[in-house]
Amino acid sequence: MPLARLDAPWPPYATRADGARALAQRLADRAADLGGAPRRVVPDVGAAAVGDQVAVTGADLLALDPGPDDLAAMAADLREVRLSL
Repeated sequence: MPLARLDAPWPPYATRADGARALAQRLADRAADLGGAPRRVVPDVGAAAVGDQVAVTGADLLALDPGPDDLAAMAADLREVRLSL
């Protein structure tokens, strides 16, 4: 997605990038909870990086071999963002 679109308004978030970053945070939080680790904030490193942040946090979660409920929640989060883009 072009950076101009990522920086465009996207209610309820300020921008599409903020919405994608919120998704990355949900995935990171779910992985931390599943792995018994403390939750950490996904940093704002710019709109150009949010796709990578979603990919990495999703891969981290999948590496923990989540159960069906966690996979369903992850899929719902991804679907919500995908449909709204």
